[in-house]
Amino acid sequence: MDAFCSDCKKNTEVVFDHSAGDTVCSECGLVLESHSIDETSEWRTFANESGDNDPVRVGGPSNPLLTDGGLSTVIAKPNGASGDFLSSSLGRWQNRGSNPDRSLILAFKTIATMSDRLGLVATIKDRANEIYKKVEDQKSTRGRNQDALLAACLYIACRQEDKPRTVKEICSVANGASKKEIGRAKEYIVKQLEAEKGQSVEMGTIHAGDFMRRFCSNLGMTNQVVKAAQEAVQKSEEFDIRRSPVSIAAAVIYIITQLSEEKKLLRDISIATGVAEGTIRNSYKDLYPHISKIIPSWYAKEEDLRNLCSP
Repeated sequence: MDAFCSDCKKNTEVVFDHSAGDTVCSECGLVLESHSIDETSEWRTFANESGDNDPVRVGGPSNPLLTDGGLSTVIAKPNGASGDFLSSSLGRWQNRGSNPDRSLILAFKTIATMSDRLGLVATIKDRANEIYKKVEDQKSTRGRNQDALLAACLYIACRQEDKPRTVKEICSVANGASKKEIGRAKEYIVKQLEAEKGQSVEMGTIHAGDFMRRFCSNLGMTNQVVKAAQEAVQKSEEFDIRRSPVSIAAAVIYIITQLSEEKKLLRDISIATGVAEGTIRNSYKDLYPHISKIIPSWYAKEEDLRNLCSP
């Protein structure tokens, strides 16, 4: 690592002294920075029991959505001969003062698991937690499908953060909740949020281009083909094509791949996008009359467009 040394008047190689926290110039020995904080992970074990190798010595981050900020103390079962006596006594007291946020904590864990499986960023997960907390505060979730509610919160959060996912994608991680149940839960949540705010809930507009890069990545398409698909799907919005954005995205991918050397089967596109083969064909039929204006001129010539099979 190099840094500027005021004595040497140039960039020199520096050495970091971990024991003292000093950054030292290797040429003149000047201490450039002292008492630095080591921000790397610390894997030292602080447990008393030799069999416990857990290196964690701090709790999790505070959560403003929980009553105690998520910083409550949980008494673990100790080891040793007196373990049974202590665990029974302390455990009884702990159960008496049970955490009122227990159901919220479980819900947040489920949302975090679904977010991780979909590869969503932390902001979407936090937004979904906020949405669920607002609905939970109205005490109106009892008797409803919990998995569908949590999945619907995640779907709405994706929409509001302009990173939409299809209902089918959300359904794949929803612990058995069906698309119909998630749809009903979404309508219920929106109705509850509108009643709380007294105004309509902004969900964000879905565009076919929102799904394009992810679908192309699932199909392993090259950068040039992806670029052409993105341009084509943007131009398709200029025409009145009454199909869902996901269907239009799938149809554009089909057209673009048929014009390239790396052709994709309709079945593979259907699996990657979650759109039925028949729906892709019908969307292709609607796009076909505008194909010369949709496909970028640098990507395909008119002769190539004429060679495309007619729907």
